[in-house]
Amino acid sequence: MKLASRFGAVNLVRRDRPLTHDELARYVPSVFSEEKHESRSDRYTCIPTIILLDNLRREGFQPFFACQTRVRDQSKREHTKHMLRLRREGQITGQQVPEIILLNSHDGSSSYQMLPGLFRSVCQNGLICGDSFGEVRVPHKGDVVGKVIEGAYEVLGVFDRVEEKRDAMQSLLLPPPARQALAKAAITYRFGEEHMPVTEA
Repeated sequence: MKLASRFGAVNLVRRDRPLTHDELARYVPSVFSEEKHESRSDRYTCIPTIILLDNLRREGFQPFFACQTRVRDQSKREHTKHMLRLRREGQITGQQVPEIILLNSHDGSSSYQMLPGLFRSVCQNGLICGDSFGEVRVPHKGDVVGKVIEGAYEVLGVFDRVEEKRDAMQSLLLPPPARQALAKAAITYRFGEEHMPVTEA
């Protein structure tokens, strides 16, 4: 899984509970923009994040992490690239649970992206790793409303399959010889044949 966008310097907020409207407005005001930035042409179609967020909230998903890029041009602060991570309300503090990553902008710095999957935080700066189970990417041009709505329902439909796969993988137990072989292969893959920092004993 790889986002088709990078985040450098960001304003961010993360909580072990759903983020409030006020927290989102303070840290990621671009989420609330319903208009494109003035630099965009007539061909550019705005995809308002707040409308998508409200619909996902109705489906039981709540944002617990939000960030947006810092900008030099303050006129873009309300339109810049932003990312939300959403989980079902009762699963926000879970280690590895179904999650939606929503990426958008209103100034042309990013396409709209929605990624469902199993993710876990690796670092406080928002770095994550995990498995994505498809993605929805919609450029900001043409008739985007239908594509975005269709994509959102695709994403929601993925989660039953994701949880089934997770449960199946977690229930898989390797016999001792297979565990030993996996450990040896992982060490060799990580460190090479010459340098073994740990022994098999």
